[in-house]
Amino acid sequence: MAMNNIALTSGMRQNLFSLQQTNDLMNKTASRLATGKKVQNALDDPINFFAAAGHNQRAGDLAQRKDQMGEAIQTIKAANNGIEAITDLIASAKSLANSASAIDACATAASQNATDRSALADQFDEVMNQIDTLAADSGYKGINMLAAGSLTVEYDESGDSSSTITGFNASASGLSIADNTNAWVAQSDVTAAIADLDTARDTLRTKTQTLTTSLSTITTREEFTTQMINTLEDGATNLTNADMNEESANMLMLQTRQALGTSSLSMASQAAQSVLRLF
Repeated sequence: MAMNNIALTSGMRQNLFSLQQTNDLMNKTASRLATGKKVQNALDDPINFFAAAGHNQRAGDLAQRKDQMGEAIQTIKAANNGIEAITDLIASAKSLANSASAIDACATAASQNATDRSALADQFDEVMNQIDTLAADSGYKGINMLAAGSLTVEYDESGDSSSTITGFNASASGLSIADNTNAWVAQSDVTAAIADLDTARDTLRTKTQTLTTSLSTITTREEFTTQMINTLEDGATNLTNADMNEESANMLMLQTRQALGTSSLSMASQAAQSVLRLF
């Protein structure tokens, strides 16, 4: 035999419904306090949820661009390190040429003159080999700006904003520095070598200025991107994060309401309890 449904009085039913609503609000508030978010899914607030998701997605895309900018900066720094080292080698080579040029005045025998100049010329060629090696070793992640490599850096998430940095050939031949001629026996051969070295030095200075300008641009865009990422993440946070002070106050108020609702339910049940006094 089926058991008849239990009938509640109108007052008890209203108080029970109020307690259920209070319990739902307490669960929601407890979830916000635990996660720190007032919007956890699209059902909580579809407008803020999808707006925050868009901000976070764009911030993630920009973070990838920022990583690429960081790698581009390292590529340019590697090239600059190579330029500085090559500049030092050019200075060393010029010192050798100047020494050879001075031999003509101080040498007492023509044979000794030629021997000393030849030795310096051989050292000069070795320095040229080292310049070639340095230029070849100045790459970063497969891109060598000193071997006429190029680098394209994209700044925004769509790739519409970008710049291309083009390198140059920093080898001895690329800088138009010829090997020694006739073992530097003639003074004109030494003078020609010194002129080549001066031209190469000036070329490196010009290329350094170009790379420095590109480096400054990328660094500025990297800093801007960092600020933009922070702005987007802050915007997403403002749309979804809960005010912990407000939620804590809400929890205290709901606990008080729950206690009052329980007392009210008890009072509403007293009418039914009074029936027991008849027995």
